[in-house]
Amino acid sequence: MAAGFELALDAQCALGESPLWSVAEEVLRFVDIKGRRIHRFDPASSEHASTQLPEEVGCIGLSDDGGLVAGLRSGIWLLDGDGHAVRKLADNPEDQRTSRFNDGAVDPAGRFIVGTLDETREWGDAGLYRFDERGLVRIDGGLITSNGTAFSPDGRRLYHSDTFRHVLYVRDYDPATGEATNRRVFARFGSETDRGRPDGGAIDADGCYWTALYEGGRVQRYAPDGRLIAEYPVPARCPTMVAFGGRDLRTLYCTSARAGRPEAELAEYPLSGALFAMRVDVAGLARPLFHPPG
Repeated sequence: MAAGFELALDAQCALGESPLWSVAEEVLRFVDIKGRRIHRFDPASSEHASTQLPEEVGCIGLSDDGGLVAGLRSGIWLLDGDGHAVRKLADNPEDQRTSRFNDGAVDPAGRFIVGTLDETREWGDAGLYRFDERGLVRIDGGLITSNGTAFSPDGRRLYHSDTFRHVLYVRDYDPATGEATNRRVFARFGSETDRGRPDGGAIDADGCYWTALYEGGRVQRYAPDGRLIAEYPVPARCPTMVAFGGRDLRTLYCTSARAGRPEAELAEYPLSGALFAMRVDVAGLARPLFHPPG
């Protein structure tokens, strides 16, 4: 069925990210990190609205109170359904002058697994964290750009990439405790002629991992054993993240970026920063809901 990505919404995002489908509302939310906005898009009516935030928002998750959990530069926040701040849940423990929260996802038990980005791209100070009623716990460190967080259908595998190092990892995961162990390489990317590297990802019902390749102009699908089984071009040089949506969860949405891209690239890909969509044969999974402490 997958014929390729087509324009869904010309959102003109500087750095579109974190597409998130709400099964209950049948709408897609996504963020513009550099634009400091959370977008809400209803594909049935084409209604589109956005909320301005006071700082960069790296990722969002659905909360069981009807709002959102979000990773911002300053920390992890609980927001209302429109994206307005309700309360801060945890501080960003890193140096906020050069670090912000980036990609994240809610685990099957309602915890928020979220990573940071080292904006210096030199120190490797970024980390991957788990947040629940026990507080914020560091799972991994020594990263440059934490990205690609996703869980296998049974919740026993945690996928996570370090985009700047062109590597995608997988770990054993215990949904009962939130413990992540045995990190190993799932796939490597990039070459002298191909700068495509793993950005945001999502898992389908068959347990296959889909990843957007930043500066690679395409989305790839990997089997659970790490084999590349398909790839699809995107009408942007820098796709950023994918998410399954639609009533049957068989529409794959993809955000993209345009900030800082060369003029020649934007002339070739004028839809950079848009939201794209593609129908697929295998459905995705409904995203778990975050359980706010207290």
